[in-house]
Amino acid sequence: MTTNDTGGTAPLLVLQKIRQILECFTIEQPELNLQQITKATGLPASTCQRLVNNLMREGFLDRSEDTYRIGLALVRWAAPGTFGLDMVQLTRPALNKLRDATGESACLYVRDGAFRTVVSLAETRHVVMRLFMVGMVMSLHAGSAGKVFMAFDPSARRAAVSHGLTRHTSRTVVDIDDLDQQLEEIRRSGFSATFEERDFGAASISAPVFGSSGELVAAIGIGAPTQRLTSADVSRFAPLVIAAGEEASRHLGYRPGSRLAPARGDH
Repeated sequence: MTTNDTGGTAPLLVLQKIRQILECFTIEQPELNLQQITKATGLPASTCQRLVNNLMREGFLDRSEDTYRIGLALVRWAAPGTFGLDMVQLTRPALNKLRDATGESACLYVRDGAFRTVVSLAETRHVVMRLFMVGMVMSLHAGSAGKVFMAFDPSARRAAVSHGLTRHTSRTVVDIDDLDQQLEEIRRSGFSATFEERDFGAASISAPVFGSSGELVAAIGIGAPTQRLTSADVSRFAPLVIAAGEEASRHLGYRPGSRLAPARGDH
């Protein structure tokens, strides 16, 4: 039932329509006019106008001439909900699910300059494993997680290149043109897969994790011995890693449409 005895809209349906309106606003389009909101929501023009006016009176929306944006009051009310949020805690379910789905160790990384650090780990139950530990620090240019940072954050690429592309194994990519070609492919496919670039006998697949503002905040991935993770396994495991990145991003408040176009490194 969608209407009450007085002919008004039922509360649940009203909330759904309000959510539709608020979700129209993104980082790419923070300001919209009434016609754009109506088109994006698919609501009848009269209904949309009435709800927008009500939202503006209550502080959920602010108006500047003919355009609207998320109201400062709504931003202020949302602040207590974000205070003290722990990235590791919020992304833990996605990390555990990735480990269980693949059977391999799953890691969450954050970046500091030209390096990445393991901040959370769901360890494989296999006896033979690739060794990881929380606090482990690795370079960006050698390994799938580091290349995710470089592909989706130009400052990460600059930091890695400035620090120097040192060779860890014979398969480490140190040619800047080859590296940039790989980063372009990572942006296109949404994941990175590397084999023996940092350690012989080790392979990994990683994907980006985005925050509530659409910025890259972490990388999530699996690491395993090459005896269990080969290039033939990428098509099977990559979708699971991408899904884990998307789930982790949702837990951090990211929603599709809030991210700007994929960044490209400086040349």
